[in-house]
Amino acid sequence: MAPVPLVLLLAGLTSCSSVLTEGTSAAAGIAGAGLANAVTDNGAVTAGIGLGVLAAARAGVQYAQKRVHGAEQAQIARAAGPLPPGSVTAWAVSHDLPIESDEHGQVAVSRVIVAGGPAALDCKEIVFSVDTVEKKVPRRAFYTAAICRNGETWQWASAEPATERWGALQ
Repeated sequence: MAPVPLVLLLAGLTSCSSVLTEGTSAAAGIAGAGLANAVTDNGAVTAGIGLGVLAAARAGVQYAQKRVHGAEQAQIARAAGPLPPGSVTAWAVSHDLPIESDEHGQVAVSRVIVAGGPAALDCKEIVFSVDTVEKKVPRRAFYTAAICRNGETWQWASAEPATERWGALQ
């Protein structure tokens, strides 16, 4: 089955989300056509199989991208958690799934949000940068988010962090 090596090859391409997404779609189309051809001669069934394979492939890519973004968010929250307001520290992440480049930057706490009572709230508003190099030119982009303490662990608390950066994939 030829599509599997193609998907594995595409998974190794970092910084090429569109290539990964489109490559996965193409591989799913080839796999779906092969499967449908083996199962039926009915055009409607063939189309259904193709759409099902394509949907499963896209869901797999989106799941992998969410895991990568979650790892970045966790690393930024870990770096910012112990900081007092006004402090700045570096953050960096090395991805287990090599579908995007490893990233780094700086994070600062802009304010603390605390509420007492039985449901104590211990949160921080943060500003973080993502530093990249594109065509040999350094680039720094800034984003804001919220993190909250969950026991001893600081976790990402923003419902839709950096939508511009990651699109609809949070």
